[in-house]
Amino acid sequence: MSSESRLYTFSTPTKDKLRKFRLSTSRAKDPQAVIYQIDKKTLEISQADDETYTSMPDLSDELPDNSPRFVLLSYPITMASGRQSVPYVLISYLPSTCNQESRMLYAGAKELMRNESEAGKVIEIDDAEDLLQMEQKLKGEE
Repeated sequence: MSSESRLYTFSTPTKDKLRKFRLSTSRAKDPQAVIYQIDKKTLEISQADDETYTSMPDLSDELPDNSPRFVLLSYPITMASGRQSVPYVLISYLPSTCNQESRMLYAGAKELMRNESEAGKVIEIDDAEDLLQMEQKLKGEE
């Protein structure tokens, strides 16, 4: 058992939500995202709200300016070859204005969150506006 899995926890309902979101988004026609946060007192990772965001501008507006968050994103894209793809990624949002304690808290939980959510890739951003270029990032056109 890794030290991260002893430090951070996921409730059973949170694990169920993670699994359900992953399975329900694989055939989605629109982007779908959920925001997760870490409770600083209990170190439990849970969904920040009950919203599933389908718009990158709405998601960008919802992320706090001074607090890190994890975002699970399923984003349907058409590759240059014309092939449809639905990447399922974990976005680690660490704004440059957040305090060092929060940065360490989220950095320490990143791999555990990736493993628990079964995300295929981790994308790190430090500005919520970066979400608006997510399609280019996922296509590898950064």
